[in-house]
Amino acid sequence: MIIYVETNFLMSIAKGQDSQAQELLQNPPSYLRILVPSICFVESLTTLEQEEKYNLDFLRNLDIQINQVERDNSSNARLLLSHLEQSRTSFLQRSNEVKERFDVAFNRLINTSEIITLSKDIFRLTLNRAIFEKHIIDRIILECIIFHAGLHPNENKVFLSSNYKEFGRREVIDILRDREIQYFNKTQNFLGWLQSQSN
Repeated sequence: MIIYVETNFLMSIAKGQDSQAQELLQNPPSYLRILVPSICFVESLTTLEQEEKYNLDFLRNLDIQINQVERDNSSNARLLLSHLEQSRTSFLQRSNEVKERFDVAFNRLINTSEIITLSKDIFRLTLNRAIFEKHIIDRIILECIIFHAGLHPNENKVFLSSNYKEFGRREVIDILRDREIQYFNKTQNFLGWLQSQSN
């Protein structure tokens, strides 16, 4: 069985939002082939880089507030200062945890998954299909999956993506169904379905 995953699979593990995705990545069933479009690795790295910039901006603003409050000698200010400093420490700890989980999941995914490499054919398909007009990366991801699925018509295929705003659209579900790909927007739902298949 083939399971296609994309950038949000990796990012949800990194952010601690999907422990079941983390478990699936660490201990996939032996009959399950995990496939990832190569562009997802690039997108996840740029997403992490962007989030690190947001984090630095947040910390700069927090430091400004801490400096302002330090000048105030009132009891409220001392209490607020304590909370702000604790918030800063907790925020840094979480940022480090996210980065650590990202590194582990990224390396695990690279070492255990099969990568769908971009090709001229995939780019041609991407240019010819009028979908995700403002989300070119999502369009490329979808075309990678559709292209690969067409090469494996006799295998069971699943696409797992929490990006249901894009991949959960009716027209996308129809395209996936045409290639006999079942879509799941939650790891929990996929695992429940997988369990029912083995009964």
